[in-house]
Amino acid sequence: MVEMMPRVSIFVTCLVDQIFPRVGLAMADVLERAGCEIDFRDAQTCCGQPAFNSGYREEARAVAEYFLKVFEGAEYIVVPSGSCASMICHHYSDLLENHRESRVWEFSQFLVEVLKVTDLGARRNAAATYHDSCHALRELGVKAAPRRLLENVRGLRLIEMDAAEECCGFGGTFSVKFPEVSGAIARTKIESIVRSGAEIVVSADASCLMQIQGALSRAGSPIRAMHLAEVLASQ
Repeated sequence: MVEMMPRVSIFVTCLVDQIFPRVGLAMADVLERAGCEIDFRDAQTCCGQPAFNSGYREEARAVAEYFLKVFEGAEYIVVPSGSCASMICHHYSDLLENHRESRVWEFSQFLVEVLKVTDLGARRNAAATYHDSCHALRELGVKAAPRRLLENVRGLRLIEMDAAEECCGFGGTFSVKFPEVSGAIARTKIESIVRSGAEIVVSADASCLMQIQGALSRAGSPIRAMHLAEVLASQ
């Protein structure tokens, strides 16, 4: 009997599509290495989170309906973002009556909980610390999965920072509306990252990584921000 490969549709998110395409490519490489059959649907756009968080419910509902139309028939939908995955899993039910979404998975949770994979054969010689993004940690319960995956990267030394669970200060439009507060939160975060002694800071959310890398760069730090998928794709 031939075992069927899991069929995975990738939702790359707006930030990955527009700013961090390498993250989407790395995620696809890792999922293929884990034995998945990859599907990318060209018509995909946004999950609707920016409109939803800004109070534009009707606009967010239209985006949600379009998302479901694009991914109709998908077996699994894997997302390199805790915030986008949380929007779909937890808040589509606020927009669409009687809707319950069970096909959408955050990247690290899918690897560990669905595929039961924790070792991708990755290698990266560096000291790393992990940043828990707010939505992934608090709405999806993503805590252990990314760390288990990083612990199996050969040559990688995982160091816990003292403020791993604290916000990076991005918060989508929050960083635009309240830049002073956002910047202050980011500075507190990078101080914790620097204290850890890590060479790279890893997260599962591109939005957090954009905020953190910007703050690190402004502070003149050589520390590099990387998405979990990029680390796991390292050979």
